[in-house]
Amino acid sequence: MPSIQRTVVRPLVTEKSSAAFQDRQEYTFEVHPDATKATIRQAIESLFGVKVTGVWTAQQRGKPRRMGNRVGLRPRWKKAIVKLRQGDTIEIFEG
Repeated sequence: MPSIQRTVVRPLVTEKSSAAFQDRQEYTFEVHPDATKATIRQAIESLFGVKVTGVWTAQQRGKPRRMGNRVGLRPRWKKAIVKLRQGDTIEIFEG
């Protein structure tokens, strides 16, 4: 099980996640593949000092990549969509 500091890998700021933030106030993060919803909730609450009301997760499959005649696979990763209590915000997404 990953530690709280290693649970959240990085925030995902894409066009789709920005639209979700504007419409539904949802934040998107890349998280450790072995992290559970409970550990993701604890990590977000302790790292950013906010109250989490919902966590949704999705496993992203690794994409096939090719170098010459060799075929490989990028590693799989996990995405977490987090909804916060009304009025709470995370500053890294505001800039």
